[in-house]
Amino acid sequence: MPGGIGPLELVIVLVIVLVVFGPKRLPSLGRQLGAGMREFKDSVTGKDRDDDHEDDNDGQGQIMRSTATTDPVADERAAEPKTRA
Repeated sequence: MPGGIGPLELVIVLVIVLVVFGPKRLPSLGRQLGAGMREFKDSVTGKDRDDDHEDDNDGQGQIMRSTATTDPVADERAAEPKTRA
């Protein structure tokens, strides 16, 4: 393995981590570590999660999809311009 870290050293480190943190906290520590690594990678590459969502959905598509499945007549009425009497 690169860096001179072999399987025996990895096992020793994992046993120490298990003893220090306990088996109940290891899954949450793994999630936090993964989220931190993902955030770091996104910041280095310049990728932002909010930008992805804006490109996929401009806000209007979600409204149109939700009403189109319920009542097509109501969609036509909603599309007509409202006039004041």
